[in-house]
Amino acid sequence: METSNSTKERRALILQALTDHPSISVRELHERFNVSEVTIRKDLNNLSERNLIIRTHGGALRKIYEETKDDLSINNKKLYNRPAKQAIGRLASTLIEDGDTIVLDSGTTTLEIARNLEHFHNLTIITNGLNIAGELLNYKRFNVIVLGGNVRTQSQSTVGPIAESNLKIFYSDKLFLGVDSFSLENGLSTPNIEEANINRTMMSMAKEVVAVFDSTKVNRRSFAFIGKVDEVNTIVSDSNMPQNVRSQIKSRGINLHIADI
Repeated sequence: METSNSTKERRALILQALTDHPSISVRELHERFNVSEVTIRKDLNNLSERNLIIRTHGGALRKIYEETKDDLSINNKKLYNRPAKQAIGRLASTLIEDGDTIVLDSGTTTLEIARNLEHFHNLTIITNGLNIAGELLNYKRFNVIVLGGNVRTQSQSTVGPIAESNLKIFYSDKLFLGVDSFSLENGLSTPNIEEANINRTMMSMAKEVVAVFDSTKVNRRSFAFIGKVDEVNTIVSDSNMPQNVRSQIKSRGINLHIADI
């Protein structure tokens, strides 16, 4: 029986193949990966549903994006919208309860959550953010678990099959998910495929998904799909979020918390 890890790895390799060639056929992929053509078609359908490729009758085409695909380094990201991120971090931290097991996704907004945990005494915190792990060590009282895996210099985070495999042995009460792009129509997305894959794994292991992002991320779409808006339980953003977006979020039964700047 095929494992989910091998499925994800194969789909990542299919995407990589399409960065090198503008198109690829089902038959080529069947021969390359030694799996059935039915399995390959399922892979292509999945990638197409996630807006990562263009599906054709006999295979797939590389997708050309006009949307945002900037993969800024974390050192550059922290320079943008800092007051909003700080306010969001303070507000998001109030959703945590002592005794919780939480996942802090890598990112500059989730880092602000890590900086607002001084009132807690008993937390288990799982993270793939190396900078976040360093911040958490200052408390000297939490159980901090850092996911192994390949280190992305851009985000100072661990990603890839090892990180995803590590994550699957845990369950968490709350996931605080940093989001690069948010759209009511297109969902949550990020510029990097590996980040999107580990984010999806995080979502599957959490009882509650809390998406945290400043208002500049609204009505944008990045390269790699993470999940649908309806897969999120709670959103924390700032007071510059448009009123019509707020109304639509609430109409879907999603909890919305707005931080004043």
